Amino acid sequence: MRNRLAVLAFLSAPPLLAQIQTAELHSQVGQQLPQLETTYLALHQAPELSRHEEKTSAFLAGELRGLGYEVTDHVGVYEDGVRAFGIVGVLKNGAGPTVLIRTDMDALPVTEATGLPYASRVRSQNAEHQDVGVMHACGHDLHMTVFLGTARLMAEDKSKWHGTLVLVGQPSEEIIAGAKAMLADGFYKRFPKPDFILDEHDDNAYPTGSIGMAPGPMLSGATSMYVTFHGIGSHGSAPQLGKDPIVMGAEFVMLAQTLVSRQNSAQSPAVVTVGTFHAGTKNNIIPDDAVLGLTLRSYDSEVMARLVEGVKRTANAVAMGYGVAADKMPTITIPEQTPPTISDAALEERMHKVVVEALGADHVLPANAVMGSEDVGNFSLDGKIPFLIYRLGASDPAKLAEAEKTGKPLPSLHSALFAPVYGPAIRTGVTSMTAMAVSLLQ
Repeated sequence: MRNRLAVLAFLSAPPLLAQIQTAELHSQVGQQLPQLETTYLALHQAPELSRHEEKTSAFLAGELRGLGYEVTDHVGVYEDGVRAFGIVGVLKNGAGPTVLIRTDMDALPVTEATGLPYASRVRSQNAEHQDVGVMHACGHDLHMTVFLGTARLMAEDKSKWHGTLVLVGQPSEEIIAGAKAMLADGFYKRFPKPDFILDEHDDNAYPTGSIGMAPGPMLSGATSMYVTFHGIGSHGSAPQLGKDPIVMGAEFVMLAQTLVSRQNSAQSPAVVTVGTFHAGTKNNIIPDDAVLGLTLRSYDSEVMARLVEGVKRTANAVAMGYGVAADKMPTITIPEQTPPTISDAALEERMHKVVVEALGADHVLPANAVMGSEDVGNFSLDGKIPFLIYRLGASDPAKLAEAEKTGKPLPSLHSALFAPVYGPAIRTGVTSMTAMAVSLLQ
C-alpha cells in the first residue's frame, strides 16, 4: 500500500467526479439498463449454493473477459483443500491508485415463494444432502448485476480514470468462507494489492433510488459454535442411572443468555443465540449426547473473544455441575468466524460527497449498523486497507412508507418472499459504484 500519509492526504482532497458530469453518467447507465435487467433475471433464475458457483462464476468471468479484463478463475482454496470458484478480473490503465470492487455470488437454500414470473425453480442438495429449493434471497444476483454494469462503464471509458481496477467475484459468502479461501490462495501475492476497497449490499429497509452510508461498524462479527454435551445414556424411567445431556443443554441455553445480559457492557451490543438443539431418538431413552448450535454477534473483536470464552466456560461449568468426568467435558468447535465489517471513516467521508453529487443529497441516507454479518471485511486485512460498504435501496418507496406507517415490515433478506425492485436498484447501484471508483482512480 502507498504511504499512509499520502493516502490520507488524498482522502481529504476536494471531491471530484473525475470529470464525469452527473448527467452523462446517468445517461451511460440508462443506455445499458435494459441489458443489465436481462442479466439480473437470468442470474435470479439460475442460483447456485455456496461452494457450487461453477456456472455463475464462469458467466461473470466470460463477461469480464469480453470487456478486456485479465481474468483468473478458480481462485481460492477451502480449509478442506477443495478449490473454490472465485474469479479476479484486473484492468490496468496507467499509473495511479488501485481499487478493488467485490461482489458475492452464492445463493441460499430457500424455496422462493414470491410467485413472480421469473421466480427461481431451482432445486439442489445442501451440505447435508437434503433436497432444497435454491434462491437468491440475499440479493447476490442484484450485486453481480451492479458489478457487471460498473465493469462495463469503467472499461468503455478509460479516459476518465487512471490506475488499476481489481474486480473480485467471491464465492461462499453465505457460509462466510469465500474471502478466507481466496486470501489463503495467495490473493495479495497473485493480484495487485488495493489502496481502497468498495462493496455494496442491497437492503429492503432503504427505498430504491437511494443508498445508505455511515462510518464505522456496519455489520457485526459472527462466530458459529457447536457445543456437544457428553452424558451417559439410560432408560427414561431411570434417569439416576445416567447423566442426561438434554438437561445439561437446557440449563446451558439459559445460562448462556447471561453472557450478554449480565457479563457484557450495555454500551457494547452483543447477541448470543442458540439456534439448534439436537438430541435423542425416542421419548423414553436418555441419549448419550446433545448437540447445540450457536451464533455469536458483536461489533467489537474483544467482546467477541470474551463471548467465545464465556460459552466454553459456561458449557464446562454445567458439565462439571452434573458430575461429568474430566475426559467427557463438552466438545466445542468453531466452524465459521468472520470479523466486523467496518467502513473507514475518511474513505466514507470522501465517498459520501461523491455520491451526493451523483445521486442528490436526498438519496444518500444515514445507515444503521445491524447484527447481520459479512466476510468481505477480510479483504481489508483488519482495517489496514481503507474499506467502504454501502446499503443499496431495494424496496418500492411507497410500499416502504406504508410498512413504516403500519408497522408491518416488508420481506427481509433471506426471506422466501424477498423481491427487490431490481430496475431502479440496478441503476442506483451502478451509478454509485462507478462514481466512487472513478473518483478514487485519479
